[in-house]
Amino acid sequence: MRTLLKSLFINNWPRKCLSIILAIAVWFLVNKSLTITKTISNIPVKIENIPPGKTVDGVQSNGLLNRRVSLILTGNKKLLEDLNANDLQVVFDAQGQEGEWIATIGKKNLRADNPDLNLSQGISRVGQQNFIIKITKLVTEKVPIIITQPIGEAPRGYQFLDIWPYQLFITVSGPEEQVKHFKNRGLKLTFNLNDVSRTQLDELSANNTKKHSDVVSFFVPNSWKQISLPLLSSTPIEINDPDAKYLRIDFIRYEMLKMDTPLPICLYFPPSTIGAIAPSKVSLTPNSLVENRSGVNMITEPLYAKGVSALFLDVVKNMVEISVLVRPEEDACLQTSIQFINAKDLEDRYIRYLKSDVSDDEVRDLQPQLREAYLRNRFRNYMYRFQLYRSTSEPLELCPKLQGNTITITELKDHGS
Repeated sequence: MRTLLKSLFINNWPRKCLSIILAIAVWFLVNKSLTITKTISNIPVKIENIPPGKTVDGVQSNGLLNRRVSLILTGNKKLLEDLNANDLQVVFDAQGQEGEWIATIGKKNLRADNPDLNLSQGISRVGQQNFIIKITKLVTEKVPIIITQPIGEAPRGYQFLDIWPYQLFITVSGPEEQVKHFKNRGLKLTFNLNDVSRTQLDELSANNTKKHSDVVSFFVPNSWKQISLPLLSSTPIEINDPDAKYLRIDFIRYEMLKMDTPLPICLYFPPSTIGAIAPSKVSLTPNSLVENRSGVNMITEPLYAKGVSALFLDVVKNMVEISVLVRPEEDACLQTSIQFINAKDLEDRYIRYLKSDVSDDEVRDLQPQLREAYLRNRFRNYMYRFQLYRSTSEPLELCPKLQGNTITITELKDHGS
């Protein structure tokens, strides 16, 4: 055994060492000389040295274009086997260029993010490919953002009321054609109510020290105040409108509010029907639902309101009526609507209540005009959402019927509907 090992490793050892060294050298030489052709897709393109006051269509804030290229590369086998799109960039120099120009991608345009990669020696040829670059005027404009109705559902126990402000602006810079397009078309921003938790609203409600606790305002976090514009930026752009700090989603508690006043009912005759019907001869017949008090027909049984705040209901409860639209040709139930008497005065009264609340830290730093507009929008939203209920779970649905010169009002449920 010892003789065998001696024969293998000791006898003629200089020649054996030389053979190993030569073999390794030949392997390195052959490996370095092996070339392959490889296609690499999705390589980013970057533009450098863009002239002042100019930009390139599709370029983003970091100089990268919003499009990528595929290249056919020939070169060293070892280098190309490990090379991918994350290692490469195609770089063009825009210095001294104007308008639209055609750039040809060559070895000089390739750049490696890894300084250990020697592309100039490892790549022998780049499949010729032309690239059109358009230099255009760089402009800065204020682009309107419309805050749309949110998607999703409000947390349990709450009801979505409104979003304010309805419109903001974002100042962006970029190619003139693209920026003008955004400005003319406008942008939209939509929030998801599912991203607001009941715990958050409960905490806001518990910490509310306002005298007139009207709504629960969820102030939109800064991380939500972003717009995605891939043509201008690879990352979402922050909304830089100063009014963005007021952006809020308003909620009210999902609860029934008892009305403690009777609800008058009146008849409305469209002028176009006067010839076909004599309003002076048409009367509303009292019954178990409608009571006549001193010549005024009204529903005196308890009713409930939903979709509004307690403050709103307290302001309007004595100035609400149900109007019946009388049309002689109507065979089905006559249409009804809820009317607010002297709505402008009610709105002013509501505003005075809230403006007197000096603890309203959420909006008192607004400009007076903006704050009043915010509160007036809230009141009008309440009028639009106001609903009447017979009980805490049963909506009030009336069915007025015109028979001859008599109108009888019953509830729709009494008709089997």
